[in-house]
Amino acid sequence: MAKNLVIVESPAKAKTIEKFLGKDFTVMSSFGHIRDLPGKNISIDIENGFEPQYEIPTDKKKLVSELKKLAKAADMVWLASDEDREGEAISWHLLEALGLKEDKTKRIVFHEITKSAITKAVENPRKINKDLVDAQQARRILDRLVGYELSPVLWKKVKPSLSAGRVQSVSVRLIVEREREIQNFNYESSFRVVANFILENKVVLKAELPKRFKTKKEAETFLEKCKSANFSVESLETKPSKKSPAAPFTTSTLQQEASRKLGFSVSQTMSVAQRLYESGKITYMRTDSVNLSNEAIGAAKAEITKAYGSEFSQVRKYATKSKGAQEAHEAIRPTYFNASSISGESQQVKLYDLIWKRAIASQMSDAQLEKTTVNIAISSADEKFVARGEVLLFEGFLKVYLESTDDENVDEDSGMLPPLKEGENLLLDEIVASERYTHHPARYTEASLVRKLEELGIGRPSTYAPTISTIQKRGYIVKENRDGEKRNYTVLTLKNSNISDEVKSEIFGAEKKKMFPSDIGTIVTDFLVENFNKVLDYGFTARVEEQFDEIAIGQKKWNKMIEEFYTPFHKNIEYTLEHADRASGERALGIDPESGKEVIARIGKFGAMIQIGKTEDEEKPKFASLQGTQTIETITLEEALELFKFPKALGNFEGEEIVVSQGRFGPYVKFADSFVSIPKDEDLSSVNLQRAIELIEEKRKAEAPIASYENMPVQKGVGRFGPFIKWNGMFINVNKKYDFDNLSNQDIAQLIEDKKQKEIEKYIHNWEEEGISLQKARWGRFNLVKGKIKVELGKDTDVENFTLEQAKKLIEEKTPKKKKAKKK
Repeated sequence: MAKNLVIVESPAKAKTIEKFLGKDFTVMSSFGHIRDLPGKNISIDIENGFEPQYEIPTDKKKLVSELKKLAKAADMVWLASDEDREGEAISWHLLEALGLKEDKTKRIVFHEITKSAITKAVENPRKINKDLVDAQQARRILDRLVGYELSPVLWKKVKPSLSAGRVQSVSVRLIVEREREIQNFNYESSFRVVANFILENKVVLKAELPKRFKTKKEAETFLEKCKSANFSVESLETKPSKKSPAAPFTTSTLQQEASRKLGFSVSQTMSVAQRLYESGKITYMRTDSVNLSNEAIGAAKAEITKAYGSEFSQVRKYATKSKGAQEAHEAIRPTYFNASSISGESQQVKLYDLIWKRAIASQMSDAQLEKTTVNIAISSADEKFVARGEVLLFEGFLKVYLESTDDENVDEDSGMLPPLKEGENLLLDEIVASERYTHHPARYTEASLVRKLEELGIGRPSTYAPTISTIQKRGYIVKENRDGEKRNYTVLTLKNSNISDEVKSEIFGAEKKKMFPSDIGTIVTDFLVENFNKVLDYGFTARVEEQFDEIAIGQKKWNKMIEEFYTPFHKNIEYTLEHADRASGERALGIDPESGKEVIARIGKFGAMIQIGKTEDEEKPKFASLQGTQTIETITLEEALELFKFPKALGNFEGEEIVVSQGRFGPYVKFADSFVSIPKDEDLSSVNLQRAIELIEEKRKAEAPIASYENMPVQKGVGRFGPFIKWNGMFINVNKKYDFDNLSNQDIAQLIEDKKQKEIEKYIHNWEEEGISLQKARWGRFNLVKGKIKVELGKDTDVENFTLEQAKKLIEEKTPKKKKAKKK
């Protein structure tokens, strides 16, 4: 038995560390937290200092027992979870749950998994930092109190099964408010004027008027002035300029840049970064710091000098400006700067490349530029055209990396200008005055939302990814692409002393991977802002984060902080439950001309809907679900009435009628016995016979057999849970070890046989004559099944000795009793 037991939180990390420690060390993983607040109740003793009532989950009991046994036999236990509040809490839970003695327990931390870092950590152990643990506990307990007390209010006042969260609800509020800004935005147009001049060798010089004209008439008047004008270079101004590199990555800047450059979601970035860290490729990926250690700076300098030359190296030290920055880590960087690339999984290769380039660039020289501005005089007008150019004299850090931006309206940098002289006359080719419109505020991407939360001081590096994932899973926010709308604009062109007037069209408002609030997200936000304004206040939420930081450095007691928050919050809960009105987001749209009844948009049992008539009316109301991108706030009376024209027959195809309709799960095309879903972003009313046939053919193509097995067809598709093949009524998931696009007959046979074997092993008992079976279920549980009736059995059930009589009794208890008809 090894003298030393090292416990980390993940098996991948354990595997990497094990390589650097000798035979006297056994490395084990706790697989994250081994204790937590159970989900069945609030599990916080509010009356006694908000003490949490932690439990060891059932699926962790065997592991805890094994760790206890190993800890008892070891001379020393080393707790080596991550160097942040969450990691500190994991170590503390291990200390408590395993009953470890403090004199036989040491806490070690490191921000990179290298032999030197781990050796240094072992040489410099410390005790568990209870202040950091308390800060993590305070966040966990406060979030539990908010969630468990706010959610029932939403169930009663808005809709069942809703939930609320302290940071999540504030994040949704940001997105809802941005959407309203956009809805209320008034587009204004103006005319941008650009001139093209022809120089020697047919080189074109492009220049722009630094002002815009508000009206078409003003633009025409200016062009009239230019008809017979002479144009000349009034002045040339050349100035040296430089660009400096961005600091190395913090958690939030990595999330933002991976979104912009690689198209990764925030949670995807963190998952990939976690794997890179655990395999020893990068330093710890949850950090507020932009600082690099002296060793790292030295290693970066050596690599830059070797790869690019000493003139490209410039030692830089960056200071962390982030509000409420947490523990003092390094920035995210490669563990070894001389490893400019790695092999392996595609996503890890891409993210590592981004991290390496950003860290290396941060220690490189400025890029040296020369910027030229040319002012062009107009003989018949006071205005001047301006041309700008930029020449790169020395690449510096740009040889490796340039940071991206979220700004959607940045003009492209001007290129190099042709040689010009002051006083030189210019030959005009044309002047174009184009009508341009103001831009509404940009919708949030995951990256820009992280930036905004960080700006406001809301949340911390470890919270951004779960926050953004949660609000999407709960259906409060949808991240999607949306098509733009068509818009006309005017173009005036002066050429050969003639002015032409042309109306062109453009597509505006197209969105890619943007975050939109759902109807339920908007309604919940409005209700919470109205009744719990303090909880959803940006400043208050940021102040709570600051209090967590104060707890982390021992300046505030965690339960005192919780009490200060909870006392007024709980009173607000009680008051709201008693006095607040129900919220359905109801909006009156007008009167249905056919029935004369009121038309309203509101939230119903299955989501956003339109209702014609009232429940108390003699004739029952009519209902229709909203579709595609329609929302309660924006739908018009005409659009609402259009929804009641379905189901609608479009015509015949192959001797069968095609009907388009709206169902509980969205719009669809019905053809013979087949139902074909219409894409959710497609307008139901725009689906004509031709489009319906296209959808039918697409489905046929997707469902066409790709092979045959045992004389039965094999089909493939991509569903909610990923790629699958369908055979003999069975849906079989295709995992990553198979090339889904190029499945061989051998692959198909293997997948089917594995599934058949799994189905056989699923049955513990199968009483066919009774139609009852006892089957294995997920998470080590069991299901008793008869037709559509299913009884869930716990892990502790003695399934081997389970009898048919027991099964019948449980099935009977679960079977709904038929109601007797009431006598009239």
